[in-house]
Amino acid sequence: MYVCGITPYADAHVGHAMSYINFDVVRRYLKYRGYKLRSIQNFTDVDDKIINRAKRNGEDPLVLSRRYSDSFNQDMQLLNVLPSDVQPRVSEEIPEIIEMVSGLIQKGHAYPTASGDVYFSVTSMPSYGKLSNRNLEEMKVGARVEIGEEKIDPMDFALWKAAKEGEISWSSPWGRGRPGWHIECSAMALKYLGEEITIHGGGHDLVFPHHENEIAQSEGYTGQPFARWWMHNGLLQMNNEKMSKSIGNIIIIKDILRKYNSDDLRVFVLSSHYRKPLSYSEEILDSAAKGAARLASAANLYHNPQCLPAEINTQEISNKFIEAMDDDINAPRALAVLFDLVREINREQAAGRNVKNAQDLLRELGGNVFGLKFAITNMYFDEAKVSMAIESLIEYGVQVEGQNVQRLLDSVLSRRILAKQVKDFTLADIIRRRMLEAGIEIIDTTDGSHWRAV
Repeated sequence: MYVCGITPYADAHVGHAMSYINFDVVRRYLKYRGYKLRSIQNFTDVDDKIINRAKRNGEDPLVLSRRYSDSFNQDMQLLNVLPSDVQPRVSEEIPEIIEMVSGLIQKGHAYPTASGDVYFSVTSMPSYGKLSNRNLEEMKVGARVEIGEEKIDPMDFALWKAAKEGEISWSSPWGRGRPGWHIECSAMALKYLGEEITIHGGGHDLVFPHHENEIAQSEGYTGQPFARWWMHNGLLQMNNEKMSKSIGNIIIIKDILRKYNSDDLRVFVLSSHYRKPLSYSEEILDSAAKGAARLASAANLYHNPQCLPAEINTQEISNKFIEAMDDDINAPRALAVLFDLVREINREQAAGRNVKNAQDLLRELGGNVFGLKFAITNMYFDEAKVSMAIESLIEYGVQVEGQNVQRLLDSVLSRRILAKQVKDFTLADIIRRRMLEAGIEIIDTTDGSHWRAV
């Protein structure tokens, strides 16, 4: 499975989170169903946007791209997105790219120019346009050759760009230069996955021209079908516009994680089918956060091992989940199955039955497949109100320490646990009640007590 990665010249935004959460779930589900999977996600670390940003910053473009790609990986870790098996960087794959460009010239699919550029000849591939369902002759209408370009046909695209003064470049048979965007992914997919890959993924905005060009140059080079299946996720929208750095209507992942956790974002993303556009608003995210909290609460409910087992048909629920996911990764329908399971868990637990088996299934499907952490703690609350509540506990002899409110809350939690251990249930109830009045709920579970904002 090959998924097109980011161009690292700025912090990753929520649109990136949507895309890579979706493809993370695809990978997790394939592994859950027993498939052996090798996954590749690249970094396009040689690009006009990177070069221009680096010039403005007065730094090396590879240093800039490395910083933002490392930042991206940190964001993905926070979102519980599993790392790909290989993360190739264009700057480290130049020999393979040059070899592929040379092969395309030899096969008559590409041509060098006097200035040192190399173009792919679109008319050399009669099947060009098959992914996007476009007709080549119709595409030529309105197409033009820009000043300075030496294309034979206006639809031809660059495989190799001659170096410009002051830009990063490498030696090649056509002079110093750097690769074009499209050839990079083809060369990396060929190197790490072979001539034919099973699944190729990316955003819907990459269908044309990027993925169309990948098919043309890959199949022109190998003579084999390039990808068996294509998966394109819909785009995140804000005010009916695509969220993108070029437009400027972005919310970066680091900012949104100051208010929401990874489960909140995952429920938000998985509530819509991966192929459909997803609208962003805080109201929608707040609703997703409430849903994530319901899932976490059910997964962490106390179950008494001495009680009779719950009357929940876990096999039937598992079958419904698989049926939904087998239907073109229908995550919204599969998520609805999990919420049905949550209702069953809550009902059976309230009736005094042991819900461990059902909780195990919830963690298996929601955790292993959907990547949920089921964290009971929500870190966002009114700090002033909580601080006042903590101060009010001093009159009951509750002395706590901590450098910030979150640490103070952890200390209050430890003090309540101690009160319960010495059977001072009156103090334990006072602590719980005062915290709840301040918007902090203390929950007792099988693995200890936890707090969360409500």
